[in-house]
Amino acid sequence: MIRAFIAAAILLGATQMALAVEPSEMLKNPALEARAEAIGKQLRCMVCQNESIEDSGADLAHDLRVLIRERLAAGDSDAQTIKYVTDRYGAFVLLKPPIEPATYLLWFSPFAILILGAAGAWFYVRRRPIPPDEPLDLDQRRQLERLLLDDQ
Repeated sequence: MIRAFIAAAILLGATQMALAVEPSEMLKNPALEARAEAIGKQLRCMVCQNESIEDSGADLAHDLRVLIRERLAAGDSDAQTIKYVTDRYGAFVLLKPPIEPATYLLWFSPFAILILGAAGAWFYVRRRPIPPDEPLDLDQRRQLERLLLDDQ
């Protein structure tokens, strides 16, 4: 049952990915098409936000794929094409945004949260009260002496 579910999910995902780039979008030149696909894998779908535009079936992703292919066919380099898209949509469109002041929070907040959590745990352990040692009553002392004598 589980294997059938996994197989169905894989097939569904494969068909969805296969339908993302439409044949009408593809360039006739295989080298340019490969460059367009490589650029598309670096750009985030603004609708899906966790997929590249090459894997997304959203209309905006389609428009961006067409735009990239038009720019490459016009003679732009990969860097010029990516710059054109980021100038238009901002650094958020990049799946791996650059490390710059505008993205410091994005890049460094997980580490800051981890450090703050570790510091909080350390302070909690250091500051919690240690229960005082209570002296043993007479019955507990006799029981302890019996256990110590039995052990020898």
